[in-house]
Amino acid sequence: MTNAQIMERDLAHIWHPCTQMKDHEFIPIIPIKKAKGVYLYDFEDHRYIDAISSWWVNLFGHSNDYINQKVNEQLQTLEHVIFAGFTHEQIVRLSERLVRLAPSGLEYCFYADNGSSAIEVALKMSFHYHKNRGERRPLFLSLTNSYHGETIGALSVGDVELYKQTYEEILIRSLQVPVPKDKSQEAAKEAARALEKLLAKRGREISAFIVEPLVQCAGYMHMYHPSYLRLAKELCEEYGVHFIADEIAVGFGRTGTMWACEQAGISPDFMCLSKGLTGGYLPLSVVLTTKDVYNAFYCDYNEYKAFLHSHSYTGNALACAAANATLDIFEQEDILKKNRIKADYIKKRMERFWDLPNIKDVRQTGMIAAVELSGYDPKRRIGLTINQECLRRGVFLRPLGSVVYFMPPYVIDFNQIDEVLDTLYDVVRNLA
Repeated sequence: MTNAQIMERDLAHIWHPCTQMKDHEFIPIIPIKKAKGVYLYDFEDHRYIDAISSWWVNLFGHSNDYINQKVNEQLQTLEHVIFAGFTHEQIVRLSERLVRLAPSGLEYCFYADNGSSAIEVALKMSFHYHKNRGERRPLFLSLTNSYHGETIGALSVGDVELYKQTYEEILIRSLQVPVPKDKSQEAAKEAARALEKLLAKRGREISAFIVEPLVQCAGYMHMYHPSYLRLAKELCEEYGVHFIADEIAVGFGRTGTMWACEQAGISPDFMCLSKGLTGGYLPLSVVLTTKDVYNAFYCDYNEYKAFLHSHSYTGNALACAAANATLDIFEQEDILKKNRIKADYIKKRMERFWDLPNIKDVRQTGMIAAVELSGYDPKRRIGLTINQECLRRGVFLRPLGSVVYFMPPYVIDFNQIDEVLDTLYDVVRNLA
Protein backbone atom coordinates (compact mmCIF):
# COMPACT_ATOMS: atom_id res chain seq x y z
CA MET A 1 0.00 0.00 0.00
CA THR A 2 1.36 3.46 -0.92
CA ASN A 3 0.81 6.83 0.72
CA ALA A 4 -1.14 8.00 -2.33
CA GLN A 5 -3.50 5.03 -2.22
CA ILE A 6 -4.32 5.54 1.47
CA MET A 7 -4.78 9.28 0.93
CA GLU A 8 -7.19 8.71 -1.96
CA ARG A 9 -9.33 6.39 0.16
CA ASP A 10 -9.21 8.84 3.06
CA LEU A 11 -10.38 11.82 1.04
CA ALA A 12 -13.30 9.86 -0.35
CA HIS A 13 -15.02 9.70 3.06
CA ILE A 14 -13.20 11.52 5.88
CA TRP A 15 -13.57 15.10 7.13
CA HIS A 16 -10.53 15.98 9.25
CA PRO A 17 -10.51 18.29 12.32
CA CYS A 18 -9.24 21.87 12.21
CA THR A 19 -8.79 21.47 8.46
CA GLN A 20 -9.95 23.25 5.34
CA MET A 21 -10.38 20.11 3.28
CA LYS A 22 -9.87 21.98 0.00
CA ASP A 23 -6.23 22.47 1.05
CA HIS A 24 -5.70 18.78 0.43
CA GLU A 25 -6.08 19.35 -3.28
CA PHE A 26 -2.45 20.50 -3.11
CA ILE A 27 -1.23 19.50 0.37
CA PRO A 28 -0.86 15.74 0.82
CA ILE A 29 -2.26 13.98 3.87
CA ILE A 30 0.43 11.83 5.46
CA PRO A 31 -0.79 8.30 6.18
CA ILE A 32 0.93 6.85 9.23
CA LYS A 33 1.53 3.11 9.23
CA LYS A 34 3.33 2.77 12.55
CA ALA A 35 5.07 4.78 15.26
CA LYS A 36 7.76 4.18 17.85
CA GLY A 37 9.29 6.57 20.35
CA VAL A 38 9.33 10.08 18.89
CA TYR A 39 9.03 8.80 15.31
CA LEU A 40 6.05 8.45 12.99
CA TYR A 41 6.48 6.26 9.89
CA ASP A 42 4.40 6.53 6.73
CA PHE A 43 3.57 3.73 4.27
CA GLU A 44 6.73 4.42 2.27
CA ASP A 45 8.92 4.24 5.39
CA HIS A 46 9.66 7.96 5.63
CA ARG A 47 10.00 8.93 9.27
CA TYR A 48 9.05 12.14 11.05
CA ILE A 49 9.91 13.34 14.54
CA ASP A 50 6.61 14.04 16.30
CA ALA A 51 7.74 17.34 17.81
CA ILE A 52 4.26 18.30 19.05
CA SER A 53 3.36 15.03 20.79
CA SER A 54 0.42 14.50 18.40
CA TRP A 55 -1.54 17.50 19.70
CA TRP A 56 0.16 17.48 23.10
CA VAL A 57 -1.06 14.07 24.26
CA ASN A 58 1.94 11.77 23.94
CA LEU A 59 4.26 11.78 26.95
CA PHE A 60 6.43 8.68 26.77
CA GLY A 61 6.69 7.95 23.08
CA HIS A 62 4.53 6.08 20.63
CA SER A 63 4.05 2.35 21.19
CA ASN A 64 5.67 2.54 24.60
CA ASP A 65 6.56 -1.02 25.66
CA TYR A 66 5.41 -0.63 29.25
CA ILE A 67 2.07 1.06 28.47
CA ASN A 68 1.48 -1.49 25.71
CA GLN A 69 1.98 -4.29 28.22
CA LYS A 70 -0.40 -2.83 30.80
CA VAL A 71 -3.17 -2.10 28.29
CA ASN A 72 -2.81 -5.60 26.87
CA GLU A 73 -3.05 -7.13 30.34
CA GLN A 74 -6.24 -5.20 31.00
CA LEU A 75 -7.64 -6.24 27.63
CA GLN A 76 -7.58 -9.86 28.77
CA THR A 77 -9.96 -9.24 31.69
CA LEU A 78 -12.21 -6.20 31.16
CA GLU A 79 -12.43 -3.72 28.30
CA HIS A 80 -15.35 -1.58 29.52
CA VAL A 81 -18.34 -1.60 31.85
CA ILE A 82 -21.11 0.93 32.49
CA PHE A 83 -19.90 3.31 35.18
CA ALA A 84 -23.30 4.02 36.77
CA GLY A 85 -23.72 1.56 39.61
CA PHE A 86 -20.54 -0.35 38.70
CA THR A 87 -16.82 0.22 39.18
CA HIS A 88 -13.52 -1.57 38.56
CA GLU A 89 -10.06 -1.81 40.09
CA GLN A 90 -8.21 0.29 37.49
CA ILE A 91 -10.36 3.38 38.06
CA VAL A 92 -10.31 3.02 41.85
CA ARG A 93 -6.53 2.84 41.82
CA LEU A 94 -6.24 5.72 39.36
CA SER A 95 -8.50 7.95 41.43
CA GLU A 96 -6.57 7.26 44.62
CA ARG A 97 -3.31 8.13 42.87
CA LEU A 98 -4.63 11.31 41.26
CA VAL A 99 -5.95 12.57 44.59
CA ARG A 100 -2.56 11.91 46.23
CA LEU A 101 -0.77 13.78 43.45
CA ALA A 102 -3.22 16.68 43.11
CA PRO A 103 -3.09 19.99 44.99
CA SER A 104 -4.48 19.65 48.51
CA GLY A 105 -8.23 19.69 48.89
CA LEU A 106 -9.04 17.98 45.61
CA GLU A 107 -10.58 14.73 46.87
CA TYR A 108 -13.14 13.54 44.32
CA CYS A 109 -12.85 12.51 40.67
CA PHE A 110 -15.57 12.80 38.01
CA TYR A 111 -14.63 11.14 34.71
CA ALA A 112 -15.43 11.94 31.08
CA ASP A 113 -13.72 11.02 27.83
CA ASN A 114 -12.07 14.17 26.39
CA GLY A 115 -10.87 17.60 27.42
CA SER A 116 -13.84 19.61 26.17
CA SER A 117 -16.18 17.28 28.04
CA ALA A 118 -14.17 17.78 31.24
CA ILE A 119 -14.63 21.54 30.87
CA GLU A 120 -18.39 21.03 30.39
CA VAL A 121 -18.48 18.96 33.58
CA ALA A 122 -16.67 21.62 35.60
CA LEU A 123 -18.85 24.47 34.28
CA LYS A 124 -22.11 22.62 34.90
CA MET A 125 -20.97 21.37 38.30
CA SER A 126 -20.00 24.88 39.41
CA PHE A 127 -23.28 26.44 38.27
CA HIS A 128 -25.29 23.59 39.81
CA TYR A 129 -23.36 23.87 43.10
CA HIS A 130 -24.41 27.50 43.50
CA LYS A 131 -27.99 26.65 42.51
CA ASN A 132 -28.17 23.88 45.10
CA ARG A 133 -27.12 26.46 47.67
CA GLY A 134 -29.85 28.89 46.63
CA GLU A 135 -27.75 31.23 44.48
CA ARG A 136 -28.27 32.16 40.85
CA ARG A 137 -24.93 32.78 39.14
CA PRO A 138 -25.51 32.58 35.37
CA LEU A 139 -22.12 33.88 34.20
CA PHE A 140 -18.68 32.40 33.74
CA LEU A 141 -15.40 34.31 33.58
CA SER A 142 -12.25 33.55 31.60
CA LEU A 143 -9.12 35.21 30.29
CA THR A 144 -8.77 36.97 26.98
CA ASN A 145 -6.96 34.83 24.39
CA SER A 146 -8.04 31.66 26.22
CA TYR A 147 -9.04 28.31 24.73
CA HIS A 148 -10.90 25.57 26.59
CA GLY A 149 -12.30 23.32 23.88
CA GLU A 150 -14.88 23.32 21.13
CA THR A 151 -18.14 22.01 22.55
CA ILE A 152 -20.69 24.79 23.07
CA GLY A 153 -19.95 25.33 26.76
CA ALA A 154 -16.18 25.06 26.39
CA LEU A 155 -16.22 27.33 23.36
CA SER A 156 -18.29 29.88 25.27
CA VAL A 157 -15.60 30.45 27.88
CA GLY A 158 -12.81 30.62 25.31
CA ASP A 159 -11.65 33.78 23.56
CA VAL A 160 -9.74 32.71 20.42
CA GLU A 161 -11.75 34.37 17.66
CA LEU A 162 -10.73 31.80 15.07
CA TYR A 163 -12.74 29.13 16.86
CA LYS A 164 -15.47 31.18 18.52
CA GLN A 165 -16.72 33.94 16.21
CA THR A 166 -18.87 31.78 13.90
CA TYR A 167 -20.93 30.39 16.78
CA GLU A 168 -21.32 33.58 18.83
CA GLU A 169 -25.12 33.64 18.63
CA ILE A 170 -25.55 30.21 20.25
CA LEU A 171 -22.96 30.40 23.05
CA ILE A 172 -23.68 30.66 26.77
CA ARG A 173 -22.95 33.93 28.52
CA SER A 174 -19.42 34.59 29.65
CA LEU A 175 -17.13 37.48 30.47
CA GLN A 176 -13.42 37.93 29.83
CA VAL A 177 -10.72 39.77 31.74
CA PRO A 178 -7.25 40.59 30.37
CA VAL A 179 -4.59 37.91 30.49
CA PRO A 180 -1.22 39.15 31.79
CA LYS A 181 0.52 40.59 28.75
CA ASP A 182 3.84 38.82 29.39
CA LYS A 183 5.75 36.75 31.94
CA SER A 184 6.63 39.67 34.24
CA GLN A 185 5.28 40.04 37.78
CA GLU A 186 4.16 43.57 36.99
CA ALA A 187 1.99 42.26 34.14
CA ALA A 188 0.49 39.74 36.58
CA LYS A 189 -0.35 42.49 39.08
CA GLU A 190 -1.85 44.69 36.37
CA ALA A 191 -4.10 41.87 35.16
CA ALA A 192 -5.11 41.04 38.76
CA ARG A 193 -6.20 44.66 39.26
CA ALA A 194 -8.49 44.35 36.23
CA LEU A 195 -9.89 41.10 37.64
CA GLU A 196 -10.52 42.73 41.02
CA LYS A 197 -12.38 45.60 39.37
CA LEU A 198 -14.68 43.26 37.46
CA LEU A 199 -15.35 40.99 40.43
CA ALA A 200 -16.22 43.99 42.59
CA LYS A 201 -18.87 44.91 40.04
CA ARG A 202 -20.22 41.51 38.96
CA GLY A 203 -18.65 38.86 41.16
CA ARG A 204 -21.94 37.71 42.68
CA GLU A 205 -23.26 36.86 39.19
CA ILE A 206 -20.29 34.63 38.32
CA SER A 207 -20.19 30.89 39.04
CA ALA A 208 -16.54 30.27 38.16
CA PHE A 209 -13.36 31.76 36.76
CA ILE A 210 -11.59 29.33 34.40
CA VAL A 211 -7.92 29.67 33.44
CA GLU A 212 -5.21 27.77 31.63
CA PRO A 213 -2.41 28.02 34.20
CA LEU A 214 0.85 29.60 32.93
CA VAL A 215 0.47 28.80 29.21
CA GLN A 216 -2.44 29.49 26.86
CA CYS A 217 -1.52 26.75 24.44
CA ALA A 218 -4.02 27.19 21.60
CA GLY A 219 -3.81 30.94 22.28
CA TYR A 220 -0.52 31.04 20.37
CA MET A 221 1.49 29.71 23.32
CA HIS A 222 1.07 32.91 25.33
CA MET A 223 2.80 32.62 28.73
CA TYR A 224 2.47 34.51 32.01
CA HIS A 225 3.86 34.61 35.57
CA PRO A 226 2.63 32.18 38.27
CA SER A 227 1.89 35.03 40.69
CA TYR A 228 -1.23 35.88 38.67
CA LEU A 229 -2.75 32.55 39.65
CA ARG A 230 -2.21 33.23 43.33
CA LEU A 231 -3.69 36.71 43.13
CA ALA A 232 -6.65 35.50 41.08
CA LYS A 233 -7.40 32.62 43.46
CA GLU A 234 -7.43 35.01 46.42
CA LEU A 235 -9.90 37.30 44.64
CA CYS A 236 -12.14 34.38 43.66
CA GLU A 237 -12.29 33.25 47.28
CA GLU A 238 -13.29 36.76 48.35
CA TYR A 239 -16.28 36.78 45.99
CA GLY A 240 -17.30 33.14 46.32
CA VAL A 241 -16.33 32.39 42.72
CA HIS A 242 -15.03 28.93 41.92
CA PHE A 243 -11.54 28.69 40.44
CA ILE A 244 -11.27 26.16 37.59
CA ALA A 245 -7.76 25.16 36.52
CA ASP A 246 -7.78 23.84 32.96
CA GLU A 247 -4.63 21.71 33.12
CA ILE A 248 -5.66 19.61 30.11
CA ALA A 249 -2.66 20.73 28.05
CA VAL A 250 -0.26 21.90 30.76
CA GLY A 251 -0.67 19.12 33.33
CA PHE A 252 1.51 16.05 33.78
CA GLY A 253 4.83 17.88 33.80
CA ARG A 254 4.57 20.08 30.69
CA THR A 255 5.41 23.28 32.58
CA GLY A 256 8.20 21.77 34.70
CA THR A 257 6.06 20.70 37.67
CA MET A 258 3.43 17.97 37.72
CA TRP A 259 0.71 20.62 37.74
CA ALA A 260 1.16 24.20 36.60
CA CYS A 261 -0.82 25.36 39.67
CA GLU A 262 1.99 24.09 41.87
CA GLN A 263 4.20 26.97 40.75
CA ALA A 264 1.73 29.42 42.31
CA GLY A 265 1.16 27.36 45.44
CA ILE A 266 -2.60 27.28 44.92
CA SER A 267 -5.29 24.64 45.01
CA PRO A 268 -8.22 25.17 42.61
CA ASP A 269 -11.84 24.23 43.26
CA PHE A 270 -11.82 22.18 40.05
CA MET A 271 -8.89 20.80 38.06
CA CYS A 272 -9.54 19.43 34.57
CA LEU A 273 -7.17 16.82 33.14
CA SER A 274 -6.97 14.93 29.85
CA LYS A 275 -4.41 14.66 26.99
CA GLY A 276 -1.34 13.28 28.82
CA LEU A 277 -3.53 11.47 31.35
CA THR A 278 -3.27 8.23 29.37
CA GLY A 279 0.14 8.99 27.87
CA GLY A 280 -1.62 9.75 24.59
CA TYR A 281 -3.06 6.26 24.24
CA LEU A 282 -6.82 6.43 24.75
CA PRO A 283 -9.53 9.07 25.33
CA LEU A 284 -10.03 9.86 29.02
CA SER A 285 -10.55 12.98 31.10
CA VAL A 286 -11.23 13.74 34.72
CA VAL A 287 -12.39 16.66 36.83
CA LEU A 288 -10.99 16.71 40.35
CA THR A 289 -12.94 18.71 42.89
CA THR A 290 -13.39 19.34 46.60
CA LYS A 291 -15.42 17.73 49.34
CA ASP A 292 -17.39 20.98 49.63
CA VAL A 293 -18.53 20.67 46.00
CA TYR A 294 -19.24 16.95 46.39
CA ASN A 295 -21.33 17.55 49.52
CA ALA A 296 -23.51 20.14 47.76
CA PHE A 297 -24.93 17.28 45.65
CA TYR A 298 -24.98 14.60 48.37
CA CYS A 299 -28.53 14.18 49.70
CA ASP A 300 -31.57 11.92 49.79
CA TYR A 301 -32.73 11.34 46.24
CA ASN A 302 -33.69 14.60 44.57
CA GLU A 303 -33.55 14.57 40.80
CA TYR A 304 -32.90 18.30 40.63
CA LYS A 305 -30.00 18.31 43.08
CA ALA A 306 -28.26 15.25 41.60
CA PHE A 307 -25.55 15.81 39.00
CA LEU A 308 -27.13 13.99 36.06
CA HIS A 309 -24.23 14.12 33.62
CA SER A 310 -22.87 11.06 31.89
CA HIS A 311 -20.78 9.70 29.01
CA SER A 312 -21.15 6.21 27.59
CA TYR A 313 -17.43 5.51 27.88
CA THR A 314 -16.90 7.15 31.27
CA GLY A 315 -14.13 5.40 33.20
CA ASN A 316 -13.18 3.05 30.38
CA ALA A 317 -11.04 0.28 31.86
CA LEU A 318 -8.49 0.22 29.02
CA ALA A 319 -8.00 3.98 29.23
CA CYS A 320 -7.60 3.76 33.02
CA ALA A 321 -5.00 1.02 32.59
CA ALA A 322 -3.05 3.32 30.25
CA ALA A 323 -3.36 6.16 32.77
CA ASN A 324 -2.08 3.99 35.63
CA ALA A 325 0.83 2.86 33.47
CA THR A 326 1.60 6.50 32.70
CA LEU A 327 1.70 7.34 36.42
CA ASP A 328 3.90 4.29 37.00
CA ILE A 329 6.49 5.73 34.61
CA PHE A 330 6.44 9.08 36.40
CA GLU A 331 7.09 7.31 39.70
CA GLN A 332 9.71 4.85 38.46
CA GLU A 333 11.88 7.13 36.32
CA ASP A 334 11.89 10.59 38.04
CA ILE A 335 10.55 12.15 34.85
CA LEU A 336 10.25 15.68 36.22
CA LYS A 337 13.95 15.79 37.07
CA LYS A 338 14.88 14.49 33.60
CA ASN A 339 12.56 17.03 32.00
CA ARG A 340 14.23 19.92 33.83
CA ILE A 341 17.57 18.92 32.29
CA LYS A 342 16.03 18.70 28.83
CA ALA A 343 14.18 22.00 29.27
CA ASP A 344 17.43 23.75 30.19
CA TYR A 345 19.04 22.28 27.08
CA ILE A 346 16.15 23.41 24.87
CA LYS A 347 16.43 26.92 26.33
CA LYS A 348 20.12 27.15 25.48
CA ARG A 349 19.60 25.79 21.96
CA MET A 350 16.83 28.32 21.29
CA GLU A 351 18.81 31.43 22.23
CA ARG A 352 20.22 31.72 18.70
CA PHE A 353 16.73 32.39 17.29
CA TRP A 354 16.99 35.89 18.77
CA ASP A 355 19.68 36.65 16.19
CA LEU A 356 17.27 36.21 13.26
CA PRO A 357 15.68 39.40 11.92
CA ASN A 358 12.22 37.85 11.49
CA ILE A 359 11.82 36.75 15.13
CA LYS A 360 9.51 38.74 17.41
CA ASP A 361 9.77 36.60 20.54
CA VAL A 362 11.29 33.41 21.94
CA ARG A 363 9.59 31.99 25.03
CA GLN A 364 9.54 28.84 27.11
CA THR A 365 7.85 27.30 30.13
CA GLY A 366 9.20 23.87 31.04
CA MET A 367 8.88 21.48 28.11
CA ILE A 368 6.88 24.00 26.05
CA ALA A 369 8.91 26.32 23.83
CA ALA A 370 7.86 28.71 21.08
CA VAL A 371 9.25 31.21 18.59
CA GLU A 372 7.04 33.97 17.24
CA LEU A 373 7.74 35.42 13.80
CA SER A 374 7.11 38.99 12.73
CA GLY A 375 6.52 40.86 9.50
CA TYR A 376 4.36 38.33 7.66
CA ASP A 377 0.92 38.93 6.17
CA PRO A 378 -1.51 36.40 7.76
CA LYS A 379 -2.92 35.65 4.31
CA ARG A 380 0.46 34.25 3.36
CA ARG A 381 -0.02 31.41 5.87
CA ILE A 382 3.63 31.38 6.85
CA GLY A 383 2.96 28.62 9.39
CA LEU A 384 1.84 26.31 6.62
CA THR A 385 5.04 27.02 4.70
CA ILE A 386 7.10 26.11 7.79
CA ASN A 387 5.03 23.00 8.42
CA GLN A 388 5.52 21.69 4.89
CA GLU A 389 9.24 22.42 4.70
CA CYS A 390 9.90 20.83 8.10
CA LEU A 391 7.93 17.74 7.09
CA ARG A 392 10.03 17.48 3.95
CA ARG A 393 13.07 17.33 6.26
CA GLY A 394 11.52 14.74 8.60
CA VAL A 395 10.24 16.98 11.41
CA PHE A 396 6.55 17.39 12.25
CA LEU A 397 5.75 20.86 13.61
CA ARG A 398 2.26 22.41 13.39
CA PRO A 399 2.50 26.20 13.86
CA LEU A 400 -0.27 28.37 15.28
CA GLY A 401 -0.31 31.22 12.78
CA SER A 402 3.12 32.82 13.01
CA VAL A 403 3.99 31.02 16.26
CA VAL A 404 6.00 27.82 15.94
CA TYR A 405 6.00 25.73 19.10
CA PHE A 406 7.96 22.71 20.27
CA MET A 407 6.22 20.34 22.72
CA PRO A 408 7.89 16.94 22.29
CA PRO A 409 7.32 13.58 23.97
CA TYR A 410 9.43 13.36 27.13
CA VAL A 411 11.43 10.46 25.68
CA ILE A 412 13.07 12.73 23.11
CA ASP A 413 16.86 12.63 23.39
CA PHE A 414 19.37 15.45 22.98
CA ASN A 415 20.31 14.54 19.42
CA GLN A 416 16.65 14.55 18.43
CA ILE A 417 16.16 17.94 20.12
CA ASP A 418 19.08 19.21 18.05
CA GLU A 419 17.56 17.81 14.86
CA VAL A 420 14.23 19.52 15.47
CA LEU A 421 15.67 22.90 16.44
CA ASP A 422 18.38 22.86 13.75
CA THR A 423 15.71 22.13 11.14
CA LEU A 424 13.42 24.86 12.40
CA TYR A 425 16.24 27.39 12.61
CA ASP A 426 17.34 26.68 9.06
CA VAL A 427 13.78 26.89 7.70
CA VAL A 428 13.02 30.17 9.52
CA ARG A 429 16.38 31.68 8.52
CA ASN A 430 15.68 30.94 4.87
CA LEU A 431 12.16 32.35 4.73
CA ALA A 432 11.86 35.09 2.13
